[in-house]
Amino acid sequence: MNKNKIDVKIETKKGSMDEWPEPIVRVQSLAESNLSSLPDRYIKPASLRPTTTEDAPTATNIPIIDLEGLFSEEGLSDDVIMARISEACRGWGFFQVVNHGVKPELMDAARENWREFFHMPVNAKETYSNSPRTYEGYGSRLGVEKGASLDWSDYYFLHLLPHHLKDFNKWPSFPPTIREVIDEYGEELVKLSGRIMRVLSTNLGLKEDKFQEAFGGENIGACLRVNYYPKCPRPELALGLSPHSDPGGMTILLPDDQVFGLQVRKDDTWITVKPHPHAFIVNIGDQIQVD
Repeated sequence: MNKNKIDVKIETKKGSMDEWPEPIVRVQSLAESNLSSLPDRYIKPASLRPTTTEDAPTATNIPIIDLEGLFSEEGLSDDVIMARISEACRGWGFFQVVNHGVKPELMDAARENWREFFHMPVNAKETYSNSPRTYEGYGSRLGVEKGASLDWSDYYFLHLLPHHLKDFNKWPSFPPTIREVIDEYGEELVKLSGRIMRVLSTNLGLKEDKFQEAFGGENIGACLRVNYYPKCPRPELALGLSPHSDPGGMTILLPDDQVFGLQVRKDDTWITVKPHPHAFIVNIGDQIQVD
């Protein structure tokens, strides 16, 4: 986190408090104030602090799986690719996919539009501020525990599906193309999620559409979260996002192409993911693991 970083996530999952318990501080504002030290609220206990590059195996990476030729009008058509996905799910719970059907130009546009949004002045983004009631909009914290330890990140959260939750009024209007790009990007990622769910169902000996049905069929839920990690004065003490498992069914992540930061835990070791160009990172979430 010694440089600005941005990730774009799509989550699919099964489908009131209006105020935060204390004043919200934008992490971008802190980063731009030329801090010489890190505020106590952002310092993580030693046991949770990030693994340094020297501590992690340098040759290890999550599996990279080429999906080209897997999907056809006749159905799933490559047992080798399906076996690799099965192995990655069982051994890692994470894998990268290339030749996934989403245009590289759309991926680049999504990343660049959000980067332009987050690089706006903080006060220009406040009109989109969220609340803990839905979390939808521009935010800087999760959870409503007063005095809680905080992550070094801002974010934007949106509902994409089901359609009755899709509220364009909560979508940013700058840069000028961002709503159009979000809409197309969301549709393509929901399609990709459905294709991967077909593989997971088949690998488990179920009907191809079993997972899709279990998550609501045509009424499946999907949301988008964009994480923005401003430059941190003491990155060895902070985390952009605390250790967690994703509670939804599946997360498809478009990582930053300039700064690496995602780590996954395997065999009691944190592994820094090395993103492949124009690949998505797929994370099997808690709901699919439980199912």
